[in-house]
Amino acid sequence: MSKKWKVLGAMSLILLVLQSSFKAFEQAEDGIAIQQLRDLYQRPITQWPKPTIDSGVNWVEFKSLPGVDTAYFTLMEQPDVVLGKLLFFDPILSGSNQISCSSCHNPQTSWADKLSVSVGHDHQTGARNTLSLLNVSQRKSFFWDGRVSSLEEQVKSPIEAHNEMAMDGTKLPKKLHKIKAYRRLFKAAFGTEDITFDAIGKALARFERTLTSRRSRFDRFLNGEFKQLSDEEVYGMHLFRTKARCMNCHNGQYLTDEQFHNIGLTYYKRKYEDLGRYVITHDPQDVGKFRTPSLRDVMNTNPWMHNGLFDNIIGVLNIYNSGMQMVSAKPEQKAADPLYPVTDPLMKKLNLTKTEIHAIAAFLESVTATQYKMRRPEQLPRD
Repeated sequence: MSKKWKVLGAMSLILLVLQSSFKAFEQAEDGIAIQQLRDLYQRPITQWPKPTIDSGVNWVEFKSLPGVDTAYFTLMEQPDVVLGKLLFFDPILSGSNQISCSSCHNPQTSWADKLSVSVGHDHQTGARNTLSLLNVSQRKSFFWDGRVSSLEEQVKSPIEAHNEMAMDGTKLPKKLHKIKAYRRLFKAAFGTEDITFDAIGKALARFERTLTSRRSRFDRFLNGEFKQLSDEEVYGMHLFRTKARCMNCHNGQYLTDEQFHNIGLTYYKRKYEDLGRYVITHDPQDVGKFRTPSLRDVMNTNPWMHNGLFDNIIGVLNIYNSGMQMVSAKPEQKAADPLYPVTDPLMKKLNLTKTEIHAIAAFLESVTATQYKMRRPEQLPRD
């Protein structure tokens, strides 16, 4: 066969593959045509088909984010927010004077750090992935295990952790009090130059509450701009709501139920073992449970999962597709070993095809907004 015919043959094969892929996409694999799906979802959300939700699950319908409020710029000039921002970016809060809150929550990487686990004081590492601070004001609990319910308390923990910022909380106020500029800033924010660890926590929390996701194409679609989502993304959204069963845990305005689930990644009695919420509650039923993360800006906050071991979204979706029940304790195993993890019954084998998995991944791209990269302070208080 001549080289010309070999090339033409290869091109024909590629064309057939593309045509086959397009046909599978044009006709959703549950028999619903893409145009029918668009007709279903290109209407007010109150008229959308109900999602696939298990009995007993409390869920909330999708809701779009608001646009940037013009009052945002006034908010950022308020004394407690100004103070909180400076503290957030200041490495003086660490024992080594080298690590700031922004070392792990970087504005250039959607307020996370793009690492599996963060590197802290003396190059020590923890066991869990850094959660993004985007929309942290909407959280009901904090950390992967929900160990605190107040953002003011949450911000103190990394400061004192030996493998993070390694700063004695009782000594930090005295350290800051030596700087006249900080005394003036605390006076403006709280009416007194007396600096306390609680006041530091309040200022940091005040600033962190200003960190919110920008509107994504998904939000614009919800508000009636139906051309914002491609056919594949609409198909992915439909699968997210139905066959993939995602809305059992990822629902509402921030695509999280704020609950704790064991999805089968406890690594019990193996490397990377993490008993999750059990470490806090000491309830055997909580072994391996972690807080459901928000999917807002999810494609900007990889690697994913509590241990940061997964950096490929198709791989993550394949985990859910498997159902993960193969690593769940049988009743006799749980009876013999109360700490043997039981995978959440919401996890079920999904039988998603490659086409469907890629459509869901495309939908997650639409939920991800353009990053807002806040500028770091040009100068920190030192006089």
